[in-house]
Amino acid sequence: MATGRPYQLVVFGASGFTGQFVVEEVARVAAEDELRGSLQWAVAGRSREKLQAVLEKAAKKLGKSELKSEVNIILCDVSDPSSLADMAKQTALVLNCVGPYRFFGEPVVKACVENGTSCIDISGEPQFLEGMYLNYNDKAAEKGAYIIGSCGFDSIPADMGVLYTRSNLKGTLTAVESFLNIKSGSEGSCIHDGTWKSAVYGLADQDNLRKLRRQIGHKPLPVIGRKLKGRGAVFYSNELNQYSVPFMGSDVSVVKRTQRYLHTHLNESPIQYAAYTTVGGIGSVIKLMFAGLLFLMLVKFDFGRKLLIKYPEFFSGGHFTKEGPTEKQMEESSFEMTFFGEGYSTGQDPQQGKPNVKICTQVKGPEAGYVATPIAMVQAAVTLLKDKSSLPKQGGVYSPGAAFSETKLIDRLNKHGIEFSVISKPEA
Repeated sequence: MATGRPYQLVVFGASGFTGQFVVEEVARVAAEDELRGSLQWAVAGRSREKLQAVLEKAAKKLGKSELKSEVNIILCDVSDPSSLADMAKQTALVLNCVGPYRFFGEPVVKACVENGTSCIDISGEPQFLEGMYLNYNDKAAEKGAYIIGSCGFDSIPADMGVLYTRSNLKGTLTAVESFLNIKSGSEGSCIHDGTWKSAVYGLADQDNLRKLRRQIGHKPLPVIGRKLKGRGAVFYSNELNQYSVPFMGSDVSVVKRTQRYLHTHLNESPIQYAAYTTVGGIGSVIKLMFAGLLFLMLVKFDFGRKLLIKYPEFFSGGHFTKEGPTEKQMEESSFEMTFFGEGYSTGQDPQQGKPNVKICTQVKGPEAGYVATPIAMVQAAVTLLKDKSSLPKQGGVYSPGAAFSETKLIDRLNKHGIEFSVISKPEA
């Protein structure tokens, strides 16, 4: 990674809805023992006034008046390549908070790769993530830049959770299913409509994702052990006693990329993976099915997409809003992701017979979108800066698990409120 630059990290898009929370988290972590007095960082965006306001808000909230004078501002516009290059040249690492990434992500990656600067984002968009691998992996390796996408709620808990599950099973883990459960308080929960836009454009572009994957040309991963069976579009989970549906985020594609890397480069046995989310009782299922059918019908057409983007609150039943969650909603919300794994005990051939060991693990944490995501992103950044010897030997475009499988990221997350634990496993 680049050295001899004035900053170790820059938060780009710091005045955006998510960016402001990332700024607060960087400020918190910069005051901890590991980084106190040593982390030089800046914020970047289009408006000096908005960036200054974000620093002032963070300073007031955290009781750190020195932020306003200690953290510099870089003026930078995603539509101006020269300003992006100027930002990249000043730092070892960019934390990119400007989405939807399918529209605004590539210029940042390009500037970082060309200038030997590493970059972390919080994209949950498979088309963007896999497109960056296709277009920039070789150049990033040449330049020594680590480009690591989906370092937020999509998909740190899922990707690192699978690796955590594997590390706690004695034997060969062959398949994992995860179930996400979002808990909310008296005011419910909601998500800023930036995530809604990403979902709208992503689902409308599935054909191009398939073409992109054909261009990449990866061969299918070998299936080790019993083949993991798919579940229905809606099903009752006996494990959690709730109805569940497939998780529509990027987790499955990200985990598969990690498993491919670990299999190809480290000769590890690939793990099959499926991701689901719980939806509650039958009433919730009926509402979800109605909203889902309407969404899928509208997303196919240009006018339908315009309606979905203009009225996110109406079409999502209040789950996505232009204002985002309130402070109280964030304080009262949390998530649990439970992993059910199966495999073969030490000495048993995974290609012979049925799995004979099971394990259940869990990752839990605070509100997913704007509390857990900044924690995950910032701890990924600290890991990238501090655990250099444990990263892959050369730069490239990586998934979180591929980049961080040998690092202390899980330990760091545990210390910052995103907790990994074993719920049950076979007796030794």
